[in-house]
Amino acid sequence: MIPQSFIQDLLARVDIVDVIERYLPLKKGGVNYFANCPFHSEKSASFSVSPSKQFYHCFGCGAHGSAIGFLMQYNGLTYVEAIRELAREAGIQVPEDGRSASRTDDNIERLVEIMTAASKFYRETLEHAPGAAAYLRKRGLSPEVAARFGIGFAPDAQTSLQRVFPDYRDKLLNSAGLVIDNDQGRRYDRFRNRIMFPIHDRRGRVIAFGGRILENGEPKYLNSPETPLFEKGRELYGFFLAQKAIRAAGFALVVEGYMDVVALAQFGMENAVATLGTATTPHHIQTLLRQTNRVVFCFDGDEAGRHAAWRALENALDVLRDDVTLAFLFLPFDHDPDTFIREKGLDAMREAATNATPLASFLLDTLKQRCDTTSAEGRARLIFEARPLITRIPEAASILRLQLIKTLASASRMTQDEVEQALGFARRTDAGVTHSAYGSRQPPLTRRSPPSTTSTLLRLVLQHPALAARLPINLIPDNTDEGRALIAIIDLVELGESVTGLGALSERFRDTPHGDTLNRIATNLIETEFDPSAIEPLFEDTLRKLKASAIAQEISELGEHMRAGTLSSSGQRHLADLLKEKNTLLSFTKAPDS
Repeated sequence: MIPQSFIQDLLARVDIVDVIERYLPLKKGGVNYFANCPFHSEKSASFSVSPSKQFYHCFGCGAHGSAIGFLMQYNGLTYVEAIRELAREAGIQVPEDGRSASRTDDNIERLVEIMTAASKFYRETLEHAPGAAAYLRKRGLSPEVAARFGIGFAPDAQTSLQRVFPDYRDKLLNSAGLVIDNDQGRRYDRFRNRIMFPIHDRRGRVIAFGGRILENGEPKYLNSPETPLFEKGRELYGFFLAQKAIRAAGFALVVEGYMDVVALAQFGMENAVATLGTATTPHHIQTLLRQTNRVVFCFDGDEAGRHAAWRALENALDVLRDDVTLAFLFLPFDHDPDTFIREKGLDAMREAATNATPLASFLLDTLKQRCDTTSAEGRARLIFEARPLITRIPEAASILRLQLIKTLASASRMTQDEVEQALGFARRTDAGVTHSAYGSRQPPLTRRSPPSTTSTLLRLVLQHPALAARLPINLIPDNTDEGRALIAIIDLVELGESVTGLGALSERFRDTPHGDTLNRIATNLIETEFDPSAIEPLFEDTLRKLKASAIAQEISELGEHMRAGTLSSSGQRHLADLLKEKNTLLSFTKAPDS
């Protein structure tokens, strides 16, 4: 675990503007900086970076966070990876809470060094392997593209890596997946006589290899086993090199093989990635959706391709959102991405990707092909087959889910309400009117109520965290999300923790019940910031309202005792003092300018 105090100090020492400017050209506009959002396609700059709050927010897609959050979203890093990257860029050593974590890090770094050395050896070997070079030329790969992807060659020898690693018995060679130990204790290279494709993580480090056999034999492709560096369900071949192209193109193309990615890149389509011998996982999709709001899965048009596409669809359901598009491109039966782009050209490939079948259409078309919708039994089966799929779609894609239900209703000759009941969605009734779980009948619009005293105080504290030290924690009501978040911030201050800014606070409460509340208020602040000159009088005024509210509550309780005849004379004097204090407070209170 990385100490929380270090994370807060790190965020206090870096400037989010400097961090983001390494990746985006920012232009100053007023007190903030702006750019075209890197997380969705847009023509006008709606991505705002606040140096005073150390927080970014996109008015278009809603992306927001601290410098750590930006690195996570832009580079697809984990939380810990983003902290380490930010610390590295700042020239700061990351401390650890325990020795075991330090030892693990040492092993990870050593494994990365081993994989880097092996990759260099394979690349150098390719230069002296005429058969391997001829194979690449036959596949139409230029030396420049081969070099860009770091393609190499593993010699057809049992222990060729011994030339790179004199201590060939080093157990880390086995941990890295480069060697195999048989039952007799004999060790030999895992990859032999294969074209080698290095697999990079999101930071560009070599973490695994894929090897294609040069001649006939099985398996045609051999991947590294899962190791402390490599988990195939989380990595995508070519992703490190494709990130910028994905954002520029506005979509990611997911293909099935290494050669597909490399060939597409050679012909100018550099936004392609490939899964690594496994079906597309939800993690793969989430990784891609951090870079773009459109993902196109490309499969062969045969039965195997359709089956693989259906598995990708099933794994995508849990991560669907209404602001993203997932689509499926099926190539002609005699083509794969490599042959298609060579024969048809880049423009044809791009056009095919643009016209790919949206997920909803692919889902419904496939189900209707399985069911005879001309019969009652077939229509019943359609609903039966759709139920486990539709019910997995999350609330983040509720509009898409509603569209699917409407289409199902039409195909099954049922009403929308009947389909929803058949799918088992919860329903609610109020005022005698039945509503679907999707809000198909919208409630009447209501006038937005002004922010509460607690909400105003939280917004003020998020803009100026030092104000938290002046708040009486015993007066903050804990019956709302805003109140509980405010109490948590005051607790931090009373414990002596540094509270330096909005970005730091959002990270301090990441993955806590208060995280969503703080982020919601923070993004609202970016849009409607308090006038700095009004903050102090507004804070004093709101604090008086808070005290008046607490006094009013106590007056109410004492009034009940008086009506019951149980209030002592000292209690009566205290009640009179409270009434006087309340009137004094209210005479100074004015409506908050929010």
